[in-house]
Amino acid sequence: MADPFPAVAEAAATGETAELFADIRVTIGVRVVNLVWRHLATMDGALPWAWSTVKPIYLQGMADRAAERFRESMSLPLLASLAGPEPASVDDVLASYDHSNTINLFALGALVAWLRGETADEGTPERGPRMPAPDVTLPKLATQDDVSPETWAMVLRLNRFGDREQIILASMYRHLAHAPAFLRRVEAALTAASGSLEPAIEANRRDAHERARVLARAIDTERPLLAAEIEKSVSAFVDHAIGKMVTICRAIRVSRGYLSS
Repeated sequence: MADPFPAVAEAAATGETAELFADIRVTIGVRVVNLVWRHLATMDGALPWAWSTVKPIYLQGMADRAAERFRESMSLPLLASLAGPEPASVDDVLASYDHSNTINLFALGALVAWLRGETADEGTPERGPRMPAPDVTLPKLATQDDVSPETWAMVLRLNRFGDREQIILASMYRHLAHAPAFLRRVEAALTAASGSLEPAIEANRRDAHERARVLARAIDTERPLLAAEIEKSVSAFVDHAIGKMVTICRAIRVSRGYLSS
């Protein structure tokens, strides 16, 4: 599948865009800039506005607190055990995405709720210390040319779990494509749990949306000219790729034995 979202590659970024990418990496605590930010960089003025709007939600720990509360009650499908020796990169990828996707779900979800006019009528966003980001180095983000046709086909099959619309190819699977044996085990586990996977994803999406509506109360800015375009772009990630992967990644980490359910 081709990614429908044009984006500025990190290596190609210059000037203000490069500075914003660097700030995003430092603020969120990631080594790579999520596609949603790189896509917004293709729209005149969208990235500076969106990042300045949600950066306080990251800095003041509001997204972190929402993520912690969310994890206390999130629904998880019970996957067959995925414990066992794997390349270190496997758990590095899972830890990084478990952290960044969940934090992004609430900061970006708040932005979407505000742009849609769905800000909660009451509630106070909780502030507090931030969760430390995993200090890991991720393997190369694989493309179709980097792996065997069989592995790439498996990446595409995995991407179907939890999202029938197939709008965005989840990056986590592309990072894990360098460990195809592990991905085969993941595919088998998700297939076996398919009956409980989608209900868990939908329940978590609804819960996250309600929490994000409260976080949207912290946003105080002028509506931009590109509001409709920004909302359409960001909501595609919140409602689809990020929205499903917070559940899938967390369930995989639990099945690896590193987290309690």
